[in-house]
Amino acid sequence: MGFPANGSSQDKPFKFLIYGRTGWIGGLLGKLCEAQGIEYVYGSGRLENRSSLESDLATVNPTHVFNAAGVTGRPNVDWCESHKVETIRTNVVGTLTLADVCREKGLILINYATGCIFEYDSGHPLGSGIGFKEEDTPNFTGSFYSKTKAMVEELLKNYDNVCTLRVRMPISADLTNPRNFITKITRYEKVVDIPNSMTILDELLPISLEMAKRNLTGIWNFTNPGVVSHNEILEMYRDYIDPSFTWKNFNLEEQAKVIVAPRSNNELDASKLKKEFPEMKSIKESLIENVFKPNRKTPVA
Repeated sequence: MGFPANGSSQDKPFKFLIYGRTGWIGGLLGKLCEAQGIEYVYGSGRLENRSSLESDLATVNPTHVFNAAGVTGRPNVDWCESHKVETIRTNVVGTLTLADVCREKGLILINYATGCIFEYDSGHPLGSGIGFKEEDTPNFTGSFYSKTKAMVEELLKNYDNVCTLRVRMPISADLTNPRNFITKITRYEKVVDIPNSMTILDELLPISLEMAKRNLTGIWNFTNPGVVSHNEILEMYRDYIDPSFTWKNFNLEEQAKVIVAPRSNNELDASKLKKEFPEMKSIKESLIENVFKPNRKTPVA
């Protein structure tokens, strides 16, 4: 097939083809490529339209393909519960089609997936520090969104050209972005308080470009090591951004009354990624260094 061995690099200049131009991660990937002087093009084809993807690959002739396109639902994943066919079309049919077209051309696909396919269980209890590993079978199908993502991850295991990155509750230093997990929870009337694995995009998206350069494939828990709870984040927000900020908590039973589909809460074991990128910061350290310090509005003590 012509895939370089896992972890090898190449001599010819990189050229990245990126899907998801209008999305949050897709937009950030373009900016990162510009900053690094990497040639990149946004795909114009629809993921579920095979011939349009083949046309993109023929025109662009990339060295690597990135998929940051997908349906998460607006304003949230509850949308997917009432738009199941649209969700399948992009998240399942589209993603598989892109992986298949890339495989035919001997190209690695970096696929931004989700880690919201697990929930704490007896083998991975909340607060235990035992996280789900890359090879663990998803155990959360509470939302249709998560169900489709688990299905496609299982099928993509058969594609040796795909690098699946399990993103969770993405956060960036752009606190004005409504997709930012911090921005979301500061605007909620009430929040639950559960430790979770999360992804600091400012730190991890550059790592994903490096993963492409190293031709890494397979499944990767794409979160910073450790967990952080909603309250811990909101305490940081209060300490660094807005000393007058207050919030109210409620429990999962109360939350269930105001959402359509249950939400995933889990810890992912990030040791595989940490071994490849030892410089990666823990979630709390990364939050302070990459998000809160750059945005600090309170006086330094």
